Amino acid sequence: MPETILESSHPGAATPGRRLRVLSGMQPTGRMHVGNYLGALRNWVQLQDGYECIFFVADYHSLTEATDPASIRPATVEMVLDWLAAGIDPERSTAFLQSDLPEVAELHLLLSMSTPLGWLERVPTYKEKVAQFPDNQNYGLLGYPVLQAADILLPRADRVPVGEDQAPHIELTREIARRFNHLFGQVFPEPQGLFTETPRVMGTDGVNKMSKSRGNTIGMLDSPEQIRQAVMTMVTDVERPRRADPGHPERCNVCSLHRFFSPDRYEEIWQGEREARTGCVEVKRWLAEAIADHFAPMRERRAELAARPGVVDEVLAEGARRARVVAQETIALAREACGLG
Repeated sequence: MPETILESSHPGAATPGRRLRVLSGMQPTGRMHVGNYLGALRNWVQLQDGYECIFFVADYHSLTEATDPASIRPATVEMVLDWLAAGIDPERSTAFLQSDLPEVAELHLLLSMSTPLGWLERVPTYKEKVAQFPDNQNYGLLGYPVLQAADILLPRADRVPVGEDQAPHIELTREIARRFNHLFGQVFPEPQGLFTETPRVMGTDGVNKMSKSRGNTIGMLDSPEQIRQAVMTMVTDVERPRRADPGHPERCNVCSLHRFFSPDRYEEIWQGEREARTGCVEVKRWLAEAIADHFAPMRERRAELAARPGVVDEVLAEGARRARVVAQETIALAREACGLG
């Protein structure tokens, strides 16, 4: 059943009677991989049935890691094509480019004036990024949570889909909104996390989370042959030295993916591993076939979309137009509260 707003007297809150508004975004990293799909995109598609959904390309956020600026535009197009192929429907959802809304940057500035520095310095991801980019310790890394709060608060999102491990990020946004409201007056409703099943998808190396930066991915909409090549390199059950030895499917990365892509037979596959009736090569071959079959309709849909020049520009432009309506309302409230304009 869709969640709806029942009542609210808050000046920045949603209109009673409408569906709750969900917001989520991704940095423009190009083609999606299986980890992106299982961890977020699959859930986005399902959320469209019960919520008013807003999805954005976080191109401002991508600048904090000093990526090649020339790569942002083509990576955006590739990623949004995958979104659309997977089932993101621009008729039911709003998809836009973060930098197409200047109100995001203005709200980021206004929120930064009331966000204590100590809050940002304690964010674990900031410390991780400083260690990862020792030669690029910029304000963007430190202020990332404030920009993230602006993303969420600008459209007055009610829910933000996250895994349990990301709950602290939503709580910091709530604290930023709470402090702004305390100092300047009630402007922002406090968003809540929409806790969803977001499995930690391990990469082909079996050690690290699937990530392009580590080169351990399986392309979501790659060709069946490309998928087969990637899957056949996967690390399997390291505790099973010989084919004749019983396996440990609960600790095998390949077997764990069968739970998602072979739901009707994964228990049979797991039992075969436990009883040494099957080997790693067979299990990987079956997984490659299952992944390729699962994404076949999406591959076909993506090819159709890619053949339409400008389709991504059209979707993002219309999404920005719709998102700008509520963004301008929010900025007007925030500016008035701060005594500006």
